[in-house]
Amino acid sequence: MVTATIERIQTGVRMEKRLLKVLKALAEYHDLSLGDLLEGIVLHAFEGKAPFGSESIRRIAELKKIYGLELNASHAHKLVEAAPPRRAPRKAQ
Repeated sequence: MVTATIERIQTGVRMEKRLLKVLKALAEYHDLSLGDLLEGIVLHAFEGKAPFGSESIRRIAELKKIYGLELNASHAHKLVEAAPPRRAPRKAQ
């Protein structure tokens, strides 16, 4: 096993709600933190390798159904955020 000493930092990223739910559930399934899962996905992607095997891909498909995630790779870089709901004006007291 190859090990490396690293320094982690806290980051705040915005992500599609259902996508995040699937990622969190997948991390839980693999007994990983969300950060560890994301690091693994990115490191595989940087080398042009698939981050998941066939069993994980089946699990992801199940989780996507559970959380209603219909997005796929063709949606990448084309997502448009919905406008936040308008708040009703406050009544004067």
